Amino acid sequence: MASTVTRPGYGQLLRTRGAWTFLLPGFAARQPFAMLTLSIVLLVQHTTGSYGVAGAAAAVTGVSMALFAPYSGRLADRYGQRTVLLPGVLVHAAAGLTLTFLALADAPLWALFLAAVPTGASVPQVGPMVRARWAVKLKDSPLMSTAAAFESVTDELTFVLGPLLATALCTSVDPAAGLVTEAALTLVGGLLFAAQKSTQPVVGGSGGADGSGGEHARVERVSALRVPGVRVLVVVFLGIGSVFGGMQVSLAAFTESIGEPGLNGVLYGVFAAGNMISGLACGAIAWKVAPQQRLLVGYTALALTASGLWAAHSVLVLAGLGLLVGMCIAPAIVTGYTLVEGLVPAGARTEAFTWLTGAVALGQAAAVTVAGQLEDRFWDGAGFLVPMGGTVLALAVLVTLRSRLATRSHGRTVARGVGHRAPATVD
Repeated sequence: MASTVTRPGYGQLLRTRGAWTFLLPGFAARQPFAMLTLSIVLLVQHTTGSYGVAGAAAAVTGVSMALFAPYSGRLADRYGQRTVLLPGVLVHAAAGLTLTFLALADAPLWALFLAAVPTGASVPQVGPMVRARWAVKLKDSPLMSTAAAFESVTDELTFVLGPLLATALCTSVDPAAGLVTEAALTLVGGLLFAAQKSTQPVVGGSGGADGSGGEHARVERVSALRVPGVRVLVVVFLGIGSVFGGMQVSLAAFTESIGEPGLNGVLYGVFAAGNMISGLACGAIAWKVAPQQRLLVGYTALALTASGLWAAHSVLVLAGLGLLVGMCIAPAIVTGYTLVEGLVPAGARTEAFTWLTGAVALGQAAAVTVAGQLEDRFWDGAGFLVPMGGTVLALAVLVTLRSRLATRSHGRTVARGVGHRAPATVD
């Protein structure tokens, strides 16, 4: 039987029945996510003149998102994605516009922080929701690894377009144009995605799209964070977030220091393009190496390349290093999301995915804050020390606790003791 199985590819994945009904709206709905942090940094830096203040305001948004994202995922698992999305996009749009108004009105810093909390807390978790829909559609199919890679590529495409769009709007139109556009796109895209009711996972935690899960449906609702492997992945994704946050602030400061602020979006786009290219490759390769080993090798490469950013002092060198760093991020993200499929039962996957997304946001928030302070207090490019520190620390945790990422049959890895898939399908 195994000899008749062809290597899963993107063409086969995209022919999955009903996939396009949630892919297109999902792409539109998560595009604003890539614009949010940079739009806040550029707007607040313009109104205050400080990258430290701008980074702090963006950090409050990121921390708020990181804290609330898992609860959003848990509510989506329990009550349905549409139920969570509809009020969420309305609150986010209103909060984002409020933050914009306060920044333009030179409101005190505490007012900006206050508005940043609901802005971050209400960020719609569309990426994890799309991944959860893939999990329902594909179940035990070997295409799950391809789907994880495809979603990483989609995420990175948004991070190619998002910073470019945010930079263009904030530097060429108006400093507030980035946040206003982000709020509008979130509202429209989120409502379109929420309208796709037929593909959302069935409420109740069953593994099947029809809601029939037999004994699999009888699960005790416990947080996905109870799974030891998920906690390790959270640390890994915190390190990834430190790269995103450190790059955003440091690239903006570097391009301004050389008198070419418009290059900020281009350099960040090169970084994200590297991520996208390697993500495409990850999905096209029929991996024979266990995902735990792939994660360890890929993350080591990420830490090594990120450690060289602080020494780059020219646009070309920084672009080349940024491309390499980006190419090392996608394998870590793809493998991390793939491991979730073997560690967490279907009824908690949206929550698990949001823990990882939230970890990226938290790492990004911390990195934006620290990098902003370093840029204000030390030399141009000092903020690039943040990606180095974040990835090296996360790598140390990964090496120490890598055994907790091992998947076991019949779900014994899961704290709830529910069998849901064999580990062979993860690879």
